[in-house]
Amino acid sequence: MSTILVVDDQPMVRRLLAHLFSAEGYEVVEAEDGRWALEALGGTTPPDVCILDVMMPALDGWEVLRRIRSDPETQDLPVVMLTARGQAQDRLRAWRLGCDAFIPKPFDPPDCLEEVRAVLARSPEERLGLRERQRAVAEGLTSRSGRRRAG
Repeated sequence: MSTILVVDDQPMVRRLLAHLFSAEGYEVVEAEDGRWALEALGGTTPPDVCILDVMMPALDGWEVLRRIRSDPETQDLPVVMLTARGQAQDRLRAWRLGCDAFIPKPFDPPDCLEEVRAVLARSPEERLGLRERQRAVAEGLTSRSGRRRAG
């Protein structure tokens, strides 16, 4: 079964997700912030998907996602953003940075499970194509608004 890296600074969220995915047979690795996440990604057995919170101390999820996509070892890793930052501009930023799915908090655990299953079911080519389409949409919407946001 697949390994899921859950990155969130809130222990209750990590425990909930660990329980949810473990009950379905997934192996779960937890990280309490972005630095621990990058350390976990550098291990000998990379996860099959990363569930990544945005607002964390030390190293936020945006920076972790940037580093994941810029590292040849992890650039293809599926990343699901799970965040309390659920406004449209946050979703667009996540798309520009290359996330595979975006789940706003508070979240429904069964919906989260289904979203992660859907991400894992896609081939690497399908994930890359979806990321490219999402990035193009985000860039198009951002440039039409007349404001360029740093991503």
